[in-house]
Amino acid sequence: MSILDIAEKLLPASRRIVEALRSDDENARAQKMALIAFAIRVASAGIAFFSQIIQARLMGEYEYGIFVFVWVMVILSGNLSCIGFPSAVIRFLPGYRVSESHGEIRGLALTARIFAMTSATIIALLGFAGLGIFESSIDHYYIVPIFLGLVTLPMIALGDVLDGTARANSWAIAAFSQTYIIRPSLTLIFMVLAVQFGRPATAVTAMQSALAATYVTSLGQFIGISWRLRKRYNTGPIVIDFPAWIRVALPIFLIDGFGFMLTNADVIAVGMFLPPDQVGVYFAAAKTMALVQFVFFSVKAAAGTRFSSLIAEKDRVALGNFAAKTARWTFWPSLALGLFVLAVGKLLLALFGPSFTEGYPLMAIFFAGMLAKAIVGPGEVLLTMAGRQRLCAALYAGILGVNIVLNIICIPLFGLAGAAMAVALATLVEAILLHVTVRRTLGITLFAFARQTPPSDQAKAFAS
Repeated sequence: MSILDIAEKLLPASRRIVEALRSDDENARAQKMALIAFAIRVASAGIAFFSQIIQARLMGEYEYGIFVFVWVMVILSGNLSCIGFPSAVIRFLPGYRVSESHGEIRGLALTARIFAMTSATIIALLGFAGLGIFESSIDHYYIVPIFLGLVTLPMIALGDVLDGTARANSWAIAAFSQTYIIRPSLTLIFMVLAVQFGRPATAVTAMQSALAATYVTSLGQFIGISWRLRKRYNTGPIVIDFPAWIRVALPIFLIDGFGFMLTNADVIAVGMFLPPDQVGVYFAAAKTMALVQFVFFSVKAAAGTRFSSLIAEKDRVALGNFAAKTARWTFWPSLALGLFVLAVGKLLLALFGPSFTEGYPLMAIFFAGMLAKAIVGPGEVLLTMAGRQRLCAALYAGILGVNIVLNIICIPLFGLAGAAMAVALATLVEAILLHVTVRRTLGITLFAFARQTPPSDQAKAFAS
């Protein structure tokens, strides 16, 4: 008797999950990817949370605040340096696979890697020049961590492109385990070992550990993904259609860029307005509540490839049906998990250290914003895959502007609570704009409680 047979008998409520794991149609593949992504994110959340606790305990809130402020900027810069190519790979590769255009697949994979690493290297060189020019204007305790972060940028970019390539091929474990399991685990291991061997428990040591972990992870992922691509698509001619790819990648870059900045602008703003110890408290509260976000991440990870396939197949009715499901897949698990995290939130924050419980009231504010976004699901993914990249980019530019203005106004007035309120209000604006935009452009209602649009109306709206 297989494990799936046992699960089906012991857990009747898991029947749909078991059926999805056994089936091999496109919807089932999307569900499998969502389930795997969800499982990895659960494990990742545990690892990240445990890692943050150990690091905060080792360094204290001041050094921990320096580290998280710099690391957030490094991750943000690395993501942006890809110029949208990870999402462009997800956008094009499924269509190439349907048409068996293997030359284009090989060309896209190669071009994405070279472009992202070159771009990241240029940004790093500009960063080094900026450090030299503006060194006197930067707080001294940020100089060395920022330098180490700049060295890390090319490997962050390479990892992002490889993640996108794996997601486009529905290799869920390869897509998510490197960034969300292996890299944070190695960062923690390297940090603990360094301290055990006499290195000071400072932000510099933490950044050195993160740098080493990133290089090991990205290079290992490069070897693994390259081997799988060669095995699936064999060797042969390489077809490069760079103008077509960059036309799609640039608007996606704007969307992803605005999205990443929207996600991290609060931490950066807190670091600019408040001392490092306050950054540490805020980051601990935000990341504890961010345990809820892996539900959205899991659905988004599965939805992108499936949206792209349905659009390539011109199956308008199935697109509307699947889009409606993603809102429900996102909201209900987010609600349940969020209430649980709130219930134990103060205990979780106390694990970081006694002073970190100061951030507990922020968690309820974060949760309100997360629910607003969860109720409409991954609308930005649907718009991007449907060819509305420019519209989506304009939408996120407006949302980012709202977020920045709210942070500038609220943080000086209300401190950490002001930063949390700015995030929640900006997220509410994001949810409303996504709902309205998807409804008007595609005729699809993204709302967890809404009745599904009739198929004929969906097709008519999408065709227009």
